[in-house]
Amino acid sequence: MAKSTRRVHDANFKTKVVLEALKGHKTLAQLSSDYGIHATQITAWKQQALEGMPSLFNGKSTPELSPGVREEIEAPLFQQIGQLKVENDYLKKKLKTI
Repeated sequence: MAKSTRRVHDANFKTKVVLEALKGHKTLAQLSSDYGIHATQITAWKQQALEGMPSLFNGKSTPELSPGVREEIEAPLFQQIGQLKVENDYLKKKLKTI
């Protein structure tokens, strides 16, 4: 039994397929045949796009991050800020003694 590799599609391809699905000119079966994607996958991408659309118009230019991802990004930055503050305070103290 041959092991098949999972295909990874980029955002442009997914957008193209979802836009075709939203237009409704072709059925899911036709789109599935045209793009070589299972109809269930097209439906999932379409649902994901529809759920994300309201955030496009809420005035924020960046998408919301989940709390775990946000903490993962912020933790090293806060650590670096703390380190720089300690160094800055040390240098200020040394300059006063000169």
